[in-house]
Amino acid sequence: MRRLLHLPFLVMVMGVGAAAMLIPAAHALVMGEHAVSRAFFYSAVLLLIVVGMLSIALVNHRPRDMARSQLAGILGAYLLMPVLFALPFRVAVPDTTWLNVWFEMLSCFTTTGATVYDMPGRLLPSLHLWRAMVGWMGGFFVLLTAVAIMEPLNLGGIEVMTGRPPGRPTFSAWIETAETSERIVFHAMRLFPIYGGLTVLLWALLLIAGQPGLYALSYAMGTISTSGIAPGPGMMHAPRPDIAEILVFAFLAFAVTRRFMFGSVPSDRSRPVHEDPELRLAGLILLLAPTLLILRHWLGNVDYVQEGPMQFLYALWGSLFTMLSMLTTTGYVSAGWDVARGWSGLDSSGVILMGLAVVGGGVGTAAGGVTLLRVHALISHSRREMERIIHPSSVGGGGLVARRIRGDGAYVAWIFLMLFLISISVVLLALTLAGVSFERALILSVASLTTTGPLSVVAGEVPVDWRSLGAAAKVVLGVAMILGRIETLAILALISPATWRR
Repeated sequence: MRRLLHLPFLVMVMGVGAAAMLIPAAHALVMGEHAVSRAFFYSAVLLLIVVGMLSIALVNHRPRDMARSQLAGILGAYLLMPVLFALPFRVAVPDTTWLNVWFEMLSCFTTTGATVYDMPGRLLPSLHLWRAMVGWMGGFFVLLTAVAIMEPLNLGGIEVMTGRPPGRPTFSAWIETAETSERIVFHAMRLFPIYGGLTVLLWALLLIAGQPGLYALSYAMGTISTSGIAPGPGMMHAPRPDIAEILVFAFLAFAVTRRFMFGSVPSDRSRPVHEDPELRLAGLILLLAPTLLILRHWLGNVDYVQEGPMQFLYALWGSLFTMLSMLTTTGYVSAGWDVARGWSGLDSSGVILMGLAVVGGGVGTAAGGVTLLRVHALISHSRREMERIIHPSSVGGGGLVARRIRGDGAYVAWIFLMLFLISISVVLLALTLAGVSFERALILSVASLTTTGPLSVVAGEVPVDWRSLGAAAKVVLGVAMILGRIETLAILALISPATWRR
C-alpha cells in the first residue's frame, strides 16, 4: 500500500476519476437506464486497467525537478482528465460529437459550468449526475493543488502574502516537496472530510427545503465546488425557492475566504473574522453594488412604479444573491434577478456581474478570477500612496503582513492583473477571428477565464448560447478555461528557463 503513495500525481488523479465512474453506473442501473450504466461501468473497468498498468510501470519513477513535475501534473490533469471523463459520456450520448463532449467535461472539471446541451431534456439524470460529480471533483482538485502544490511553490495568490517571487519556494518548502505523492495524500485526507461533509450537509438542507433529490445534490456540489452546475435553469424546483437560495447563499461564504475551510491554505487566523481582508472587501462590494443598483430606481430617469416594500425586498435579495454568486464565480442566478434588473432600469447591468467575476473569490478556495486578496493588495497600496502624497513622513503601520501585502504583494498582484487583462484581450481577439461578434466574444472571454460559465446567460441583453459556437471558438474557450483555472503565473513558472537548468 505504501508503494502506491509514490505514484505520479497524474496517475493518482486518473485512478480516482476512473473509480468515480462506478457511481453514475450504479445510479443508471437503479434508474433502469441499462445502456448508460454499461457505458460508465465498462469505461471504469477499462480505465482502471490502464491505471494499474501505468502504476506498475511508474511506481519507482522519481522526477529530477519536483516543482516542474508538480506543475506539469496539474496541467496534464486538465488536458487529459476531460478526455477520460468524456469517454462514458460519448458512449451514453451517441448523437453528439467528441468536441462537444470534451468541451462539456472540460467546462465541468475546470468548474466553469458552461454547457452545450439543452437543459434538462437532452440528457438523462445519470448524465446530469456525472456532470455535477466532475465539477465537484474539479473543485476538490483545485483546493488540493492549492494547499499541496501551489502554496509550497508560492503560487495561486500565496505570493501576495509572502512577498517572495512566484514559483520560487524556500529551502524548507523544497524539503517538504521531497515526497510529493505522500504530501498530496496527507492533505487530501484532511480536506476531503470537510469538503464532503459540507456538500452532504447542504444536500440534506436543500432536500428539507423541498428540492428534488438530483437537483438538491447538483446544487450542493455546484455550490461547494463553485461550478454552478445544475440539471436545469434556475432554482424553481421547490415550493419555496427563496429558502434554497438562502441556503446556497450561506455556503457561498466558503468561496470568499479560506479561513472557514480548515486544512486548506493557511491564513492569518489570529485576526478576528471581521478584520479578514477578503471578507471585508467582499462585504463592502455586496453592500454597495446591490444597494446602488436598486436605489437607481429612484435616482435614475426611471418611471416610478408602485410595487410595494415586498417587491423591493425581493429585488434587493435577487441582486444580492446573484452578485455573491458571480463574485465567487459560481454562476447561480436568483429568481429575483430579472426583478432587480427591472428596478435598476439598466439594460447593461450584466457589466457589473462581469466585473464581479473578474474580481473573483478568495485565495486558496475553488473560486476563480483575480481573487479578493490581490484586489485588496492593490487597494491597500493605492491608499498608502495617497497617504504619502498628503503626509510624506507618515508611517503606514498595520504590522509586518500588512506592509508586505501593500508592498511586494501589491507588485506581484499588479503583474497578475496585467497578465489577466492581456489574456482576456488575446482570447477576445481569437474569438473574433473565429467569427464571434465583439460583444459575445467579450462575454465569453470573461466567462471562460474567470470560470463563470453561467455568466453568459445574464451578462448581455440577449443570452449567449454556447451551443451556437463553432469548433474553433470552442477550442479557444477550452484553452481559456484551462488558463483561467491554472493561472498565468503558474504557466510562466512551468515554462520559465530557470527551471530548465535543474
